[in-house]
Amino acid sequence: MTELGGEYAQNELASFHSTSKGYMGECGYRGGYCEYVNFDPSVVAMLAKSISAKLCPSVSGQVAMAVVAAPPQPGDPSFELFNQEKTVVLDALKLKAEMAVESLNSLPQMKCNTVQGAMYAFPQIYLPEKAIAKAKSEGKSADFFYAYELLEEKGLCVVPGSGFGQREGTYHFRMTILPPPERLEEFLKRLKDFHLGFLKRYSDS
Repeated sequence: MTELGGEYAQNELASFHSTSKGYMGECGYRGGYCEYVNFDPSVVAMLAKSISAKLCPSVSGQVAMAVVAAPPQPGDPSFELFNQEKTVVLDALKLKAEMAVESLNSLPQMKCNTVQGAMYAFPQIYLPEKAIAKAKSEGKSADFFYAYELLEEKGLCVVPGSGFGQREGTYHFRMTILPPPERLEEFLKRLKDFHLGFLKRYSDS
């Protein structure tokens, strides 16, 4: 940002990272950091006060975060192994992201953006009016209704998009791409079977 110069160099920027949300994927370790650039000193002081009043992560979480923030460098004894493991993880995530997006976009009335740097896909689903009406009659949001039926019928758990502040009148769900490729492939097959059956069951025609 500072390299852009001009007005950009003075923009406020907050950066966040954690052991569970990066390629490390160490979800059991609760540790993270944040960086504030060009923030008013009084704001930074208040943030520091707020953070100091909270519980800190366990020692193992702090150790893991230290490794995330300062990974092995070329010439370090562990660099080759670290780089090898990192490459395997990132290549696998790339493969699974492509698998998920390709499968989801092959389904009718579903659209998914390219997964870039996340461990989740967030497809939009275009639900039939009959399904929306059925959900309303049961006091459920339409995406929750879809997710609930998916869980009941296929044993697959996704998170309704209504929990993420989606635009009014649109419907989504969030699914993880973290399972091994063979299990993700099975997940996508079950999802396809369910989705096609759901559309047929609640078809407006």
